[in-house]
Amino acid sequence: MQYDPIKRVLGDAFNKTPFLRRVFYNLLDLLLLRTWHVHKELREWATNRKNKEQHILDAGSGFGQYTYYLSGMSSKWSVLAVDVKEEQISDSNCFIRAIGRHNVLFKIGDLVKYREPNSYDLILSVDVMEHILEDVEVFKNFQASLRSGGMLVISTPSDQGGSDVHGDNETSFIEEHVRDGYNIQEIQDKLKQAGFRRVEARYSYGKPGQISWRLSMKYPLLMLNASKIFFLVLPFYYLVTFPVSMLLNWMDVNGKHASGTGLIVKAWK
Repeated sequence: MQYDPIKRVLGDAFNKTPFLRRVFYNLLDLLLLRTWHVHKELREWATNRKNKEQHILDAGSGFGQYTYYLSGMSSKWSVLAVDVKEEQISDSNCFIRAIGRHNVLFKIGDLVKYREPNSYDLILSVDVMEHILEDVEVFKNFQASLRSGGMLVISTPSDQGGSDVHGDNETSFIEEHVRDGYNIQEIQDKLKQAGFRRVEARYSYGKPGQISWRLSMKYPLLMLNASKIFFLVLPFYYLVTFPVSMLLNWMDVNGKHASGTGLIVKAWK
């Protein structure tokens, strides 16, 4: 299915006022399991850093929810958010100015070409690398752009069905992906090839997360892709499934998984 049209509809619906955009971000934080995992890593990284100046790159910022989260953690942090989609960058800049956050800038940029040597203490890349064919080139740009000791955090699908692909004859649930997911050793090897001195990777979306993802994301998106009338049905659907999804998300974030459809990868310069 085509994922981007649904994202545009949702973005337009919640972009009317700053209040609605905050509501949208809060909903994403609650429903998206990857957000639970990413926030956990960001909170851990933020320990002992909230009162220090830090320079952060949100590489592939999308709707801007992670930039919003990071910029709210400390006013001393400077966050640059880069994405190739001009409309999302423009909307995000308007929103961030409207709420008076002066430590943030959204900017159009191609990660295959974007490199700012020794500029960032943290680079975050969430659901981006599965869309970029020239991944090693991007990893090299990340490595060059980090300061010494800086950290890269990546969230991306794994090859264990991360794009809802479970066999050679199946196609991705999300057609915009250029790869169905990374092998856990493959992405670690590519990051080391790009020059990172240390790499850690773990699975996310284990058994609890996979069930939660279907309940909270896949089935609603399939309904919306079939007909926009399902926007009226969604509140009642989530009324039933929301408590179950929250429990499953908590189990996934606090558990260890031998395999999973997602990967959380950290790499240090």
